[in-house]
Amino acid sequence: MYQLYYSPGTASLAVHWMLMEIGAPFELVLTDTATGAQKHPDYLKLNPSGVVPTLIVDGAPVCEVAAILMLLAERHAEASLAPAAGAPGRAAYLQWMVYLANTVMPAFRVWFYPHEPAGEDGAEAATAASRARLEAIWDRIDAHLARQDGPHMLGQGLSAVDVLATMLMRWSRNMPRPATEWPHIARYLSRMRAMPSLREVHAREGLTDWIDG
Repeated sequence: MYQLYYSPGTASLAVHWMLMEIGAPFELVLTDTATGAQKHPDYLKLNPSGVVPTLIVDGAPVCEVAAILMLLAERHAEASLAPAAGAPGRAAYLQWMVYLANTVMPAFRVWFYPHEPAGEDGAEAATAASRARLEAIWDRIDAHLARQDGPHMLGQGLSAVDVLATMLMRWSRNMPRPATEWPHIARYLSRMRAMPSLREVHAREGLTDWIDG
């Protein structure tokens, strides 16, 4: 039994979805970021960064969304959500997971919290830079999807890359130019948003925007 410390619509959504997709038993523990619950001393003992998600695995906390997704894919190999070591597509899988975690997520951090890197005086410039960065990222992913021999980020089969990428695309929904405005991404997301597991996650988290287009 896993325990997922989550807050609706945050990065924990990807882990929630992954747990649903693999069919593993889990318990949800609400850690509402809107009320600052992620900064409570008891939670900081689990996750010193003071963010969600945290997943309790065999009694120990695991943090960082990409790491959690990769761990779950490894622990539940029967779900086929990651190419095995040495298998075709393994390098692409690792590359995309690191790219989404190291490039896309920090760009969103700047978009949502521009004062962090730039201060209040530089927030407007930081917002503009993050928007340009994210739109360039969607250009790259849209071109990648156009070349793929299959409906998913790695081709035919769903993987942890799709789980993380879809969550991040959802985050763009209120931007001036959301990810859905790129044609190949739009087609990709129409398939992702039709998945029963993702729709169930939205229902459980009380999220009603975006999932229906």
